Amino acid sequence: MSVTAFQDLPLADRDREWDGAAAEKRVRRWADATEEPNQKYRDAHVWYDSAKKDNFTSYKLLIADVIDGQLRAVPRGVMAAGAVMQGSRGGVDLPDDDIDRVKSHLAKYYAKMGDSPPWDKD
Repeated sequence: MSVTAFQDLPLADRDREWDGAAAEKRVRRWADATEEPNQKYRDAHVWYDSAKKDNFTSYKLLIADVIDGQLRAVPRGVMAAGAVMQGSRGGVDLPDDDIDRVKSHLAKYYAKMGDSPPWDKD
């Protein structure tokens, strides 16, 4: 199991809509990962199962989309991932050892957006 390295991706506009399914398709095309995942595809996610890295279903918490040919973190995607980490949409099944690292990764994007992650709010 593995948390992806923080990429410090540029942010999309804060009001940009988030459509994870459409973003997934664009990221696959951009990364040239139509047959199987690769490093560029991995960079758009926060977590993946490193034991099954050749399987698309092993990647979780997509936070990025391709905008004008560039991979960008989408604030609403980051917020959706943050909400999932708090149990929204049924939560996410991750190893306990990875949860704090995932939250740390997401917190860096929240800071970049000038916000606090939901787990730091009262």
